[in-house]
Formats: sequence, C-alpha cells, structure tokens
Amino acid sequence: MARRRAKKRAAEAIYGVDRMVRNVRTGRFERSLSGLTAIGSLITAAEIFFEHDRASFGNKLMWIPVALGPVGAAAGVGGVVSKRLAKTALPIASAVIVANGLQGTWLHVRGIARKPGGLRKNLLYNIEMGPPLLAPLLVTLVGGMGLLAAVLRREK
Repeated sequence: MARRRAKKRAAEAIYGVDRMVRNVRTGRFERSLSGLTAIGSLITAAEIFFEHDRASFGNKLMWIPVALGPVGAAAGVGGVVSKRLAKTALPIASAVIVANGLQGTWLHVRGIARKPGGLRKNLLYNIEMGPPLLAPLLVTLVGGMGLLAAVLRREK
C-alpha cells in the first residue's frame, strides 16, 4: 500500500517544462502572461522614454509608445483580475501595441536610410549610429504576449 502511494506521488510530481504545459492546460498561464504584459509594458515604456528623450522627441510619433506603456499595463493588470478584461481590453490594447511596434520598426529603418550613405554605402555604421533597429520589435513582443494571454484558456 505504501509503495503504491509513493509511486502515485512520484507520478504526480511534475517538473520544468511539464509544469508549464500543465499550467497552460489548466488556464493558470493566462493570468501570468497578463501580468508579464503589464510589467513589460511599463519597463519598455520607461526605456523608450529615455531613448526618445535622448533624441529630444524630434518626431511627435515618438510619444505614442511612451503613452501606450500605461495603457498596456492597465490592460495587463485588468487581465489578471478579470476574465472579461482579459478577453476584451487586453487584446485591443495589445493589438495597438503590436501595430505601434511594427510602425516603429518601419520608422527606425527609415531613419537609418536617411543617414549619410543610407542603406547601401554605410549600412553597418548607420545601423550602429542610427535609431536602434530591433528596439521597436521588443514593443511588438510585449504586445504579442498580451495577445497570446487573451487567447489562452482561463482557470476556473
């Protein structure tokens, strides 16, 4: 009898990736990902503010990702506490964040292309000294986490 219990406990013990898969199946991961979206939104908005401030906010569009940070954070926190907000506000805010990240990537490529030598002659130098090429994709990643959280099943 004791051996059966020990085997059953060993079979129930789940570690590593299996635990994460179980959390996705049971719906626990939706809340976690919503919370990570909230934290990621605030962190990336702060980083974007400092980088765009360095560039003196030369283009008014530079304010949009800074303003979307608190929106994403509020939607992420809402997704943690409410199923309704997780299925309505979070995907809307996340989709806007993804769109803004893609727009930012385009604007950064355009900024690199406008440097002396453009994309042909001084490509490596312009990538290093121009606007950060991959930074807007981090914003897109945060929005993608929110979209993923919105489609995952919620625990009961």
